[in-house]
Amino acid sequence: MVFEGHRSVSRVRILLLAKYGRMGASTRLRSLQYLPAFQRAGVEVVTQSLLSDAALLSRYQQGFYRVTTVLKAYSERTLALLGRRNFSLLWIEKESLPWWPLWIERLLLRGVPYVLDYDDADFHYYDEHRWEWVRQIFGRRLDGLMAEAALVIAGNDYLARRARDAGARWVEVVPTVIDLLRYPFTARYYDPHNGLPRIVWIGSPCTAHYLDALREPLGRLASQIPFVLRVIGSGTFEMAGVQVEVVSWNEDTEAQCIHECDVGVMPLLDGPFEKGKCGYKLIQYMGCGLPVVASKVGANMEIVQEGVTGFLVRTPDEWHESLAKLLDDRALRSQMGAAGRLQVEKHFCLQQTGPQLVNLLCNAAQA
Repeated sequence: MVFEGHRSVSRVRILLLAKYGRMGASTRLRSLQYLPAFQRAGVEVVTQSLLSDAALLSRYQQGFYRVTTVLKAYSERTLALLGRRNFSLLWIEKESLPWWPLWIERLLLRGVPYVLDYDDADFHYYDEHRWEWVRQIFGRRLDGLMAEAALVIAGNDYLARRARDAGARWVEVVPTVIDLLRYPFTARYYDPHNGLPRIVWIGSPCTAHYLDALREPLGRLASQIPFVLRVIGSGTFEMAGVQVEVVSWNEDTEAQCIHECDVGVMPLLDGPFEKGKCGYKLIQYMGCGLPVVASKVGANMEIVQEGVTGFLVRTPDEWHESLAKLLDDRALRSQMGAAGRLQVEKHFCLQQTGPQLVNLLCNAAQA
């Protein structure tokens, strides 16, 4: 579908119901980084975040949200939904009112077309919940929302398949991407940090547990080849037998912190939640010209070209073998890194997906 006519575009007014502010990676990457593209197209987007950066930071520090924070968040979100008829489209990150009864959310969405955007398998928080009563009451909650959406945008094929199975009338796959302007491709950087190559992982305190899968293979590798493991955004982190460099995450410096490294890793479990992940950190690494090694799970298999941009692995031995091969061969790292950057430029950058997303939402507003 192609949206044409600047006069029609100028009448489109979108309410973005985001989950977080800029600190939330899903919000920053799936919606906020696209706002300049909408502005250039003459489309007004008003943003209302459910949880502020302060609330998210508190959760990272304390492990939970305060009751007062949640009550305030839901009150403000409900007020925003009550004013929905001032807009031609609602652009919703995953769901507008998590854990509320489906009929209430449907009531508050009535009368205005809405688009749902997924970069994670949030439906599994309900249908894979440890408590049976949650599975019984909420298990198909997001399916009910998807079935009535004007459009569902999914970050990968696994998420798109769930939307189609739920009865969504229109489903599109738009990957999670980087802005090439923030990830300029320059010659590989090597600093005299003990003369050691760096393996890099980037994430958050909530996802650092995936690094546990690397403890044995990296410990074994460190006894054979000296290297530094740079961990960005995890908070406090240690790995026995491995020289670890912990770096705080900062939006302005994350690209440089990755670019200073030599190999990017993305370990995952092979579970239902992981199949919904969109492999963004792989795209970050490849955007910086790094070869990658990743678990052979979900979207990782759609992003990594085996033997061209990196390696897909399943076992500790495969992790060890692939990383050893890359650490031992600078030319191979350079070759794979350049191939990865080219793939990002073709398929996984804002410059490619920005016009596509504007087009999709404007069409949905007219549906």
